[in-house]
Formats: sequence, C-alpha cells, structure tokens
Amino acid sequence: QVQLVESGGGLVQSGGSLRVSCVASGSTFNWYNIGWFRQAPGKEREGVACISRNDAITYYEDSVEGRFTISRDNAKNTVYLQMNSLKPEDTGVYYCAGVYSSVYQMCGMTPAEYEYWGQGTQVTVSS
Repeated sequence: QVQLVESGGGLVQSGGSLRVSCVASGSTFNWYNIGWFRQAPGKEREGVACISRNDAITYYEDSVEGRFTISRDNAKNTVYLQMNSLKPEDTGVYYCAGVYSSVYQMCGMTPAEYEYWGQGTQVTVSS
C-alpha cells in the first residue's frame, strides 16, 4: 500500500497562484494513478485532476481546465498541482488519492475509484 502526504496549501488572493504537493511512500509509486480532489464546506468531494501512472494521461475538471496543471516526478515520489488564476470558488480542502493501476492510459476522477488518501491541505482564496 501507499501513504500520501499533502503540503503547500495556504491563503491566497483571487488571481494568485499556489502549488500543492503530494509525497508518497511505502510502495512503488509509478504503479499508482494519482488524483487531486477538493471538498468545500457543505459540499461533496469532487475530482479536480488526475494523472496516470506513467504520466501519459491527465484529466481536469471543467472549471479548472486551463488554470490548473497536474504533474508527477516518479523519481521523487511526488505529484504536484499547480493552481493559477485562483478564484474564491476554488477554496476547500485539497486531497490527493492513489490507486494501483495495471492500465497505463487512463485515470479516474471520482473518489470511489481511489483506495489511498492523504490527510488534506487547506486552500483558501480570498476575494
């Protein structure tokens, strides 16, 4: 199994940028698809972006397409989410999640598809 730890959240003004990181340990990192999810108060957890185990495929939720970039460095066991042009509606707790995958060319955007979760990092965007 894999353990995931997020970092890099914080408070930023609307239009600003943040990069959150997810560091994995405990297993062979490049066996795992990784997803970023967020949860705002009173709302369900939603998929933001995902990246396949071999970095070949990425998907983005429509509202973040063109503003967020997911990437991974398998040598550092780390996945990044670069967030630009942040909006107040991007506020929430951001979680990374992992799932073992034998398929190289896909990744999922729903929480139910993931087995391992980090503790989350708070991102707050002020207007």
